[in-house]
Amino acid sequence: MQHFLSLFDISPEDLKLILRTAGVVKQKLAAGDRPNILKNQVIALLFEKPSLRTRVSFEAGMAQLGGESLFLGSDVGWGKRESPSDFTNVLGQFVDAVVCRAKQHAQVELLASYDAMPIINGLTDLCHPCQALADVLTIEEAFGSYAGKHLVFVGDGNNVSQSLALICAMLDMRFTLACPEGYEMDADWLAKINASYPNAQIETLHDPAAAVKTADAIYTDVWTSMGQEAEVVARRQAFKAFQLNKTLLDAAPSTARVLHCLPAVRGEEITDEVIDGEQSDIVRQAGNRMHAQKGLLVWLLGRDWISKHVR
Repeated sequence: MQHFLSLFDISPEDLKLILRTAGVVKQKLAAGDRPNILKNQVIALLFEKPSLRTRVSFEAGMAQLGGESLFLGSDVGWGKRESPSDFTNVLGQFVDAVVCRAKQHAQVELLASYDAMPIINGLTDLCHPCQALADVLTIEEAFGSYAGKHLVFVGDGNNVSQSLALICAMLDMRFTLACPEGYEMDADWLAKINASYPNAQIETLHDPAAAVKTADAIYTDVWTSMGQEAEVVARRQAFKAFQLNKTLLDAAPSTARVLHCLPAVRGEEITDEVIDGEQSDIVRQAGNRMHAQKGLLVWLLGRDWISKHVR
């Protein structure tokens, strides 16, 4: 049973194949071709957290592949009305895969432990692997290749930055986190990356201007994520020198691209001038959520098609 709880669940070769598949299905869509690769297959979207991009991109992507999706909110009683084993094993008889957007990573691990159907992590507190797929796809489109590129994340060492550090290690990219002291990535997560990929180029700096000096892409995210609302005042104070604004962008090469996983708090972690500027790839990045996830879905559920259409 193949799950996608984090990028640790796949090999670098699998990752590259998913990205190539995403590129192929994106090109086909642009040409008006929507092959029914996953005809008659159904995925369930099991969400504990609100969503725009994750929900709509998976629903639209599955429809474009000829399949269907079911959105499962709090009314299904996940974790409340019945045991996790009963819930998961019954659901596995109805659907071909589940996309889970959970507050805690342990929740997706529990779902996967029953091997009732493939589980895709749509976001947890630990990592956001689907977002990282879209991010690298965007970098590849911007530069023609992701190989050797330097990605700088300015902000919190959160679930998004942790997935980016891992995907960069898998693809021989360089990753820098620029954050205030005390907001670094999880030490155990970094140790696992370094154990799996000894040649990983990952660094943490506390000077954003120094961090972006050689950046190919500069990435930021909200300073206060869902569930951290009680920390908002402290975080604004801690991160005030880490805003992605024109001054910081000018410290980077003129070819650097700007990324943000959205939603953004405009005027806080990023200014309007930058998010709407000529160097911003944020809209395309958001659109690539669907294309990257289509590549993932085809890799999970339509391998025969890949063997015939993806080199």
